[in-house]
Amino acid sequence: MDDLLTISKETLRSMQIVDWSYTEEDTPKTFEHYSKWVDEGLHGELGYLADHRKDLREKISAFYPNFKSSLVFLFDYTPAAKKNNEDNDHTFAAYTKGFDGMDYHYWIKDKLEKLTKLLDLEEYAFSIDAQPVLERDLAFRSGLGWFGKNSMLINKTHGSFFLISAIFLDKKFSLDSNNLETDHCGSCTRCIDACPTNAILDNRTIDAVKCISTFTIEHFKDDVNPPKGYPTERGEIFGCDICQDVCPWNSKPLMRSEIGNYAKFEKTFKEVDLENISNREFKRIFKATSLERTGRVGILKNLKYLK
Repeated sequence: MDDLLTISKETLRSMQIVDWSYTEEDTPKTFEHYSKWVDEGLHGELGYLADHRKDLREKISAFYPNFKSSLVFLFDYTPAAKKNNEDNDHTFAAYTKGFDGMDYHYWIKDKLEKLTKLLDLEEYAFSIDAQPVLERDLAFRSGLGWFGKNSMLINKTHGSFFLISAIFLDKKFSLDSNNLETDHCGSCTRCIDACPTNAILDNRTIDAVKCISTFTIEHFKDDVNPPKGYPTERGEIFGCDICQDVCPWNSKPLMRSEIGNYAKFEKTFKEVDLENISNREFKRIFKATSLERTGRVGILKNLKYLK
C-alpha cells in the first residue's frame, strides 16, 4: 500500500483526484443525525435513504463485511462549475459535464479500477454514491473537510465542487489518517440566504422536499408540484449549484481552475427534439450520461416550468 504514496500528483490529477486520505473507522460520526433526518421525513421521496439500506449505513462493515480500512478520494469537477458560471448557463448542474459528460458513476469506477491495478489490490469494494454508505461522513472522518451549512463537505483547499468515492479494503495499512478538520464556516450564511426554495435548514441539514436538485432529478414523472421558488432565473433543469456557487470557499478553486471543453454534451442536448423523440431514443442518445437517470419524461417535466 505504500505504492499509493509513490503515485505522482500528476497521475492522480489526470484522474481528477485533488485529495485523498485513509481511515480505519468503521462507524459514521453522524449516523444519529441522519437517522433523525429520515424519521422527520426530510428525505421526502428519496425512499432509498429510508428503506432497509438505512440501517446498512450505520457501519461500513454492514455493507462490506471484510472492512478493515478505507482509501477516500475527492474527484474534482471545478472546471465545469467555472464554465457554467462564466457562460451564465446553469441548465445542468456542473457535475453532469465535469466527467467528460459521462455519468460520474461509470467514470469514477473506471478510475478506481485503475487505482486498484496500480496498487495491486485483490480484495476490495467501491463506494461511488450508489452504495449504502454515508460518504460525506467518511470523508469527514478521513480529515478531508468539514460539513458546510448547506450540508456539503467543504475542503479548505479545494472547496466543494468534487465527488467523494472510496475503496474499502480487507486489511489495515501503515498509512496515517488526517486530523479531523474544524468548522470554517463561522457566521457565514450565504448558502442559506441564497437558496430560493429555503431548502437549507439551520442545522446543516437539507429539506429534500424543497430541494431543486431533488425535484429536477429524483422526480421522474409529471405528477408532483415544484417547491416554492422554482423555477429560478438561472433556469436549472437538472440539478442545482446555487449554494456552492455562492460559497466563499469555492472562490479560489474557481479562480485557479482551467476551463475544459464541454460543448459536445450541451450541443447534443440542444439539438434533440424532446417533444417528438421516444423515451427509448432519448435513452439511446443519452446513455451513460447523468440525464439517463431522469429520462425524457423527467426532463420535459422540468422544462415546462421554464416556458
